[in-house]
Amino acid sequence: MKPILVFQTDFTYKEGAVAAMYGVVKSVDRELEIIDATHEIPQYDIWSASYRLSQYMQFWPEGTIFISVVDPGVGTNRRACVALTNSGYFVVTPDNGTLTHVMEQSGVSEIREIDEQVNRLHGKGTEETSVFHGRDLFSYTAARLASGIIDHPGVGPKYPVKEIVQLPIHKPEFRKGLVLGIFEIGDPNFGNLWTNIPLADFQSAGFRYGDKVKFSVTHAGTIVYKEVLPFHQTFGEIKPGEPLLYNNELNRVSVAINQGSFMEKYHLGYGPDWLVEIAPA
Repeated sequence: MKPILVFQTDFTYKEGAVAAMYGVVKSVDRELEIIDATHEIPQYDIWSASYRLSQYMQFWPEGTIFISVVDPGVGTNRRACVALTNSGYFVVTPDNGTLTHVMEQSGVSEIREIDEQVNRLHGKGTEETSVFHGRDLFSYTAARLASGIIDHPGVGPKYPVKEIVQLPIHKPEFRKGLVLGIFEIGDPNFGNLWTNIPLADFQSAGFRYGDKVKFSVTHAGTIVYKEVLPFHQTFGEIKPGEPLLYNNELNRVSVAINQGSFMEKYHLGYGPDWLVEIAPA
């Protein structure tokens, strides 16, 4: 069976970019299966692109090819690449930090730079443009790889894995009676915020479901949220409209409002400057 192609971008569906990419794929091989992960990555947000890959990649069959295009440096000297992960997946992407969480989660066994002389779309009036590598490089190369026209060495020259661009990943801290972390990402649909604190480590620090905890958020040196919250396994254990600490789908400590948006109500965001402190109540 030919590998599935899974796409994520920051393009949205507001114009024809996604359709153009898929047209390129189908022009290479009409049998190839295309699946959307998301086209709603925040504009230019390489961190979110990296995180989302790690959120869903492990649930796909080995050999799946992921195409991630969040590329504010398109057309510059940043590398266009195809990475082979230690878990047997391919990622076709600009090497601009998008592979950060893949490196953390499973590692990359080999990475190759796309040879534009071989694996670039030609003959469609695309030769003079340098601003749509999602169509002209990434989709075209991914389709050729999935269809068997090329293998991984056929992508282009290999380069050292240690040269892969990585963004800093912040680790939580565990002190006596205190856990420190950050909001690592948000859930844009439901308004939950996910920390970088693993459930197993949180429980090893002495916290249990049913506990009340002191929870505070600091942004740019100012405390912007401070409350005592219950720690539960699921939302239905509190009334609608109430906030809670819970264990999310990736086994990370997270905050939410049952049937509401924590992000919108308290005007909070995510990133390394959104600091979280948790202590027993």
